[in-house]
Amino acid sequence: MGIWEIMLIAVGLSMDAFAVSVTLGLCAKKQSFFCYIIPGLYFGFFQAVMPLIGYFAGTYFAARIQHLDHWIAFALLGFIGGKMIKESFSKDDEKTHENPSRFKNMLLLSIATSIDALAVGVTFAFFKINVFIAIIIIGITTFFISIAGVKIGSIFGTKLKSKAELFGGVVLIILGLKILVEHLVF
Repeated sequence: MGIWEIMLIAVGLSMDAFAVSVTLGLCAKKQSFFCYIIPGLYFGFFQAVMPLIGYFAGTYFAARIQHLDHWIAFALLGFIGGKMIKESFSKDDEKTHENPSRFKNMLLLSIATSIDALAVGVTFAFFKINVFIAIIIIGITTFFISIAGVKIGSIFGTKLKSKAELFGGVVLIILGLKILVEHLVF
């Protein structure tokens, strides 16, 4: 898996964080420097840590299931992508009634949006990949996309939320298909 694939995975994974950041931008009563940075820090950190945890868990089991690695990667990425696409068509808006950037809220949102990254980290264990470079790329990408999401949310509203999740889901499914085809055909 090359750097471009990792960058696409980073963008795909950050779409959940982007969608939530758009919502946070809508909820923010005042627009300040911290209003933009806080979600980026939380989401970027958790999106970077979860694949690392998944990678180590996957490495532990890799020798036992290596002959199925491409199917597992395809299934995980396909499931995550499908879930994101399904969520992009749901009508439920995430609304918080209290300050959305409070520690408890940000912690829960960060964990919820990074569960997908945990599963992607498991797939990293099956490939020759420098996981530390991958998590840095994922964390930085999510940081900046989250900041952009807050800004966009404060400007444009909820119209982009479903499109971001749809795009992220499609990217993850395409990457899963690419991995499967590479292992079965080449």
